[in-house]
Amino acid sequence: MKILAFAASSSRHSINKQLAQYAANHAATLVDNAEVELLDINDYEIPLFSEDREKELGQPDLAKAFFNKIGHADAIVISFAEHNGSYTAAYKNLFDWTSRIDQKVFQGKPTLLLATSPGPGGASTVLAAATGSAPYFAAEVKGSMSVPSFYQNFDAEKGQLTNAELIAELNQAVVQLVS
Repeated sequence: MKILAFAASSSRHSINKQLAQYAANHAATLVDNAEVELLDINDYEIPLFSEDREKELGQPDLAKAFFNKIGHADAIVISFAEHNGSYTAAYKNLFDWTSRIDQKVFQGKPTLLLATSPGPGGASTVLAAATGSAPYFAAEVKGSMSVPSFYQNFDAEKGQLTNAELIAELNQAVVQLVS
């Protein structure tokens, strides 16, 4: 099983990338011969989407590469950063370009949607938006989870959650992802 994980964030030191990696690695321990690929969406930086640019550029190779990465995965873990209550501009732009290749961006893959933030809201607003819209883009959402107050609930040195209730919730979600 190949598990593709990424943060919907352009931060090089993203707490959402840490959470996505943790969840994907945990899921991989439940399946024989599983491998995790952690993407950085900064590697897929393309001009801002517009119909005019699409007419001018066609479909950017980086959007095609991102779509192909999803297509070659068996499961997907995404952790969303929240900017002003919504998706980050970097993720939304990549998603918009990719959806022009095929509206079924997630290609029917089992998907775990996560979000975290330093504050008590845990990026729950963007997570709700992502969870609500993902099925329209062919994600088979197996679970979603917000981790509030990241720095109080995650040990960055060990790369793991420390809150027992959140660990139990994540365990249930990853079992659903890989079963």
